[in-house]
Amino acid sequence: MKRQLEDILAQVEKGELTAAEACEALKHYPYQDLGFAKVDHHRQLRRGIPEVVYGAGKTDEQIVRIAREIVKKGGNLLVTRIEESTFKKLKKAVPKAVYHSQARAATFRHKTTDPGKGPIVVMTAGTSDVPVGEEAAVTCEMLGNEVDRIYDVGVAGLHRLLGEYEKLRRARVIIVAAGMEGALPSVVAGLVSVPVVAVPTSVGYGASFKGVAALLAMLNSCPGGVGVVNIDNGFGAACLASLINHL
Repeated sequence: MKRQLEDILAQVEKGELTAAEACEALKHYPYQDLGFAKVDHHRQLRRGIPEVVYGAGKTDEQIVRIAREIVKKGGNLLVTRIEESTFKKLKKAVPKAVYHSQARAATFRHKTTDPGKGPIVVMTAGTSDVPVGEEAAVTCEMLGNEVDRIYDVGVAGLHRLLGEYEKLRRARVIIVAAGMEGALPSVVAGLVSVPVVAVPTSVGYGASFKGVAALLAMLNSCPGGVGVVNIDNGFGAACLASLINHL
């Protein structure tokens, strides 16, 4: 791994490779094998989105070890789906890390990220959907995007949504998280000319089937231009929105 990097740098110094060609070569640079995890330090070069640590299912020790290696290599750190008890252990390894309680995410920014082309609006139908909305918002911010938050503007009171119309008009991409019947993304898509990323949430009474009803409603959305991610997947929605916003 080290030899390959040295060869690429030597070629740049000799003028045999341009900086752009070196970056292209580094996109396929090997991962770091920790035994229990293979850390992809060059995912940012390859995909425009860095390695992100999904905390659920990992031990605290595994999360801390992966995070330490990411930060050591100069990468920005985003750990999703962790509780504050895990974060306390993480903070000992990365003292400047920040915990976002509603998003259940930890972040540490080592370097600036290429900015998106415009604001991403993150919207929720209800206050109960905010944790999913915050996961999306925090992820968007870590990926270099300006974020406008609009929370609790669901179809039970559409006048609340219309009161935020100017923010909608400014947006380059809109993420909409909604549970219950999942109607809000369709309403929003009928008002704007930008992509809408719909996130069904597991919020709702019995027949919402823990988000399945909202998911099916969003997949059957009448207006065009609505993309749908999985139930409670604020992170996935943010990645899609950020990629669009950086085109």
